[in-house]
Amino acid sequence: MMRFWRPKRRHDPEIAPDEIFLDASNAPAFDRSRFEGRLEKPLPPSTYRLVGLGLGLLFLILSVRSFTLEVLDGRAYAAESAQNSLAAETLFAPRGVIEDRNGVILAQNIQLADGSVRRSYSIPGMGQIIGYVSYPKKDASGNYYDTKEVGLAGLEAEYNSLLSGKNGEMLVERDALGRVRSQGVIVPAQDGKTLTLTIDADLEKKFAQALKDIVQQDGFVAGAGVIMDVHNGEVRGIVSYPSYDPNVMSLGGPAATIASYNSDPGHPFLDHAVQGVYTPGSIVKPLEAVGALTDGVITPSTIIDDPGYLKIPDPYHPGKYYLYTGWKVLGLLDVRHAIAWSSDIFFYTVAGGYKNQQGLGIDRLDHWYYEFGLGSTTGIDLPDEASGVVPSPAWKEKAFGQPWYLGDTYFTGIGQYAMQVTPMQMARATAAIANNGTLYTPTLLKGQQTPFSTIPGDPWAFQVVREGMRLGVTTALAQAINLPYLAVAAKTGTAQVGAQNQYDNSWVEGFFPYDNPQYSFSVVLERGPNGSGEDAVKVMADLFAKLHAENSPYTGGTSTTTDQIASSTSS
Repeated sequence: MMRFWRPKRRHDPEIAPDEIFLDASNAPAFDRSRFEGRLEKPLPPSTYRLVGLGLGLLFLILSVRSFTLEVLDGRAYAAESAQNSLAAETLFAPRGVIEDRNGVILAQNIQLADGSVRRSYSIPGMGQIIGYVSYPKKDASGNYYDTKEVGLAGLEAEYNSLLSGKNGEMLVERDALGRVRSQGVIVPAQDGKTLTLTIDADLEKKFAQALKDIVQQDGFVAGAGVIMDVHNGEVRGIVSYPSYDPNVMSLGGPAATIASYNSDPGHPFLDHAVQGVYTPGSIVKPLEAVGALTDGVITPSTIIDDPGYLKIPDPYHPGKYYLYTGWKVLGLLDVRHAIAWSSDIFFYTVAGGYKNQQGLGIDRLDHWYYEFGLGSTTGIDLPDEASGVVPSPAWKEKAFGQPWYLGDTYFTGIGQYAMQVTPMQMARATAAIANNGTLYTPTLLKGQQTPFSTIPGDPWAFQVVREGMRLGVTTALAQAINLPYLAVAAKTGTAQVGAQNQYDNSWVEGFFPYDNPQYSFSVVLERGPNGSGEDAVKVMADLFAKLHAENSPYTGGTSTTTDQIASSTSS
């Protein structure tokens, strides 16, 4: 029997998968969601080839890009990178607020819609007193080359360091397109301090309006006034007309408005209250009277006849005379009535002597003027204060190379010749008459201990002079302020100016209330028409009427400080 050859089966050493899992019948028991019972198969070689090809392609792309950035375009990108900046930028310190004694804001910084800051002044008429500022400045590229907000006049200049604060710095990183990438404060800005003034804003506005009205109505070119606390030197009101708007000056325009300031004959940039000097005329007579009474040249009962002139023989020409005239024949006068009626003849005689009546002489006359603070600055905290002039033989010799004559003493005794004073000096001197001889340094900063000196006048001499000034209101030249609701004491004065004495400077000084003085005042009106020498008293009459109408404490009323603040804020 034939046997056929069959190929021998080779033994497969591999174990079947279902033998590994014991029995394929158990497969339904596997958790298919967890890949149980599934066979893991190795990745085919083609997969590795594809991955390698992809990585190679990516490496090639990165190499090409790197070559482009670093070699082909490297110079351009290096230049662009150099434009990235990391710089310290200024953080501007907010300038301090200026407020009145009751908290009414007079000057503050406000932020505009574009983010810039501007100084805002609530009473434009206080330009010469408050002053104005210059702002930080940019160049054509928009970069700041001046980073300071600086006070240029008035209190803004006087207290610039206190108001300014200190600028800070912020580190800012910007990219080549100017976009901010990061920033952080490295030096914080310090706010400027608040400046609280002695000024009463309500009184200030009424005073300024009264001055403006009379200057314009009566044909003067300018004017100024001061109201001062006689017990501490605090200035409650200080006005100068015409003024400038500090908002305009800080912004530098409109140009037409600034041009009008420069062409105004009243000189708006001059602070007439402390920088303007004026021939005082008769308002120096109360000062002279205190000196003459204290020195014993006259007594309260001394009588001097005022026939309207003094006739002095010319020692060099026998039979000839010098004639010194007064403004009116006033007859027999004691010192009280001589003050009230402003007798030139009486005070010629007191100054230089006449016949049997001894005079002070120019040295003692000047001594008393200096004691009351004339001829020197008052120390008020405003820039560029004027000192004025008290003429003397030495001054005349130096200025003109001429000797001193008796007539020079006479004219100096009635506030003429070369005498020059400021309204601030006269308000201060009048305060000393009101308080019995304490001459305070005036201040505009509330809460300050102000220096003072003591005028060596006899207390009774001050009292006699005060009585004479009260008579001037009740019976004589200052009756426009003889008020039923307030007792005022005052002295008027007229000084003729101009090449032909064709203009009048009009003065009034005084204090109130008479029985318990609290405030002194002085007002000058500059270069009005001839015959307008008594018009300054109208300013105080108008002011007192305005204050009385609102029941102000200044005129004996009972309105509260809160009421005054509300009135100041709303007007």
